[in-house]
Amino acid sequence: MRIALVTDYYLPTLGGVQTAVRSLAEALTAAGHDVTVFCPDDPAGPAHTAGSTAVPAVVGLPVSPVFRPDGYPFAWSPRRLRALLRREFAARRIDVVHTHSEMFAALGGLRAAQDLGVPVVHTMHGRIDVYTRNVLPVPAVTTVLLAVLHATQVPRRGIRVAADAPYTRTRTARRMWRVMLAQSRASDHVVVPSRHFADKLVDRGVRTPVSVVSNGIEPAVLDAIGPATVRTRAADEPLRVLWVGRLSPEKRPEVLVEAARSFPPGTVVDVLGDGVARAAVARAAVGTPVRLHGSTPHEAVLAAMRRAHVLVSSSSGFDNQPMVMLEAVATGLPVVHCDPDLAEVVPEGGGFTTPTPDAAGIAAVVQRLHDEPERLERASAALVAARGRVEQRVGELVAVYESVLRPSRTT
Repeated sequence: MRIALVTDYYLPTLGGVQTAVRSLAEALTAAGHDVTVFCPDDPAGPAHTAGSTAVPAVVGLPVSPVFRPDGYPFAWSPRRLRALLRREFAARRIDVVHTHSEMFAALGGLRAAQDLGVPVVHTMHGRIDVYTRNVLPVPAVTTVLLAVLHATQVPRRGIRVAADAPYTRTRTARRMWRVMLAQSRASDHVVVPSRHFADKLVDRGVRTPVSVVSNGIEPAVLDAIGPATVRTRAADEPLRVLWVGRLSPEKRPEVLVEAARSFPPGTVVDVLGDGVARAAVARAAVGTPVRLHGSTPHEAVLAAMRRAHVLVSSSSGFDNQPMVMLEAVATGLPVVHCDPDLAEVVPEGGGFTTPTPDAAGIAAVVQRLHDEPERLERASAALVAARGRVEQRVGELVAVYESVLRPSRTT
């Protein structure tokens, strides 16, 4: 099968969507499919690698010379993107287009696929209502502009979002939910990595077929991780806490820093990642056991996971299925998380939901794990036993692709 993966996230950068797309592309290629990834091209960033028998081809897309939300290159303009993608899809005889974002690279992929009669599968990776509120400047204004531009590519006529849920109470949130619903309606099939987000989409009115398919960890990363090991900690050994992700308000790194002020003496807290909130987090971290390491290569992230005793996820009401949590599970690293919805990501017994989503909630769980190291050991053992749950299985996604293929493309 000839598959196009289209995303607005620049592939060489670190992030959950980038990791998921890269992993999917490599797994599909290894399974014998012809895969091409289309993503923004950043002249100032590292070069894309060309395709080979083991690595999928990557085609860079034109970007805005001035607009870089959250530091990422922004695919632009809609007309250029649609034209380039239409040419590429036709030349490569693409069977299925799989979009992975809700901005203009993905929209260009959607429109080009419609031009050519190619089916579209869309993965809803996360809550753009929360992301835009936290990342875009003056979101009450900029989300209006984004929604209007989105509507020029994907009609949203007849889509209504009621203010009857906690996540749709603000006008800005409802505006972005209309964007998500419009893109879902324009696609042939919607894929969601988690049940909790799939339920929200259906509850808000998505009628396109929806499948819950875990992102999973591809074999190459599992090989890099090596065998999962059960964490143990001696009574006199420092508790090693790890946080990994984008330093951005929706990830709430400042909540971890505040919690760290109450961690038991000797606790070591390593934060891996970069983003728009780094300067603010660095200022807040002064006088705490938090060490900021900045942008970190993936192999170094995995090595840090192998050394740590516990991973903390401080986000709440935003994440869908964090890749970093799947990687933690694969290494046998117990997870503390603030969002009850994320309990479905962690195998039973391998994680701890904080009693409250604030700093006090994180501090209370970390204190308990410090005082009772046997809890960490039991949680880690549960993850080691359940490691198979996070292995990537592309068969489920291939079945989705096959379900949307036009009859003329199945021969």
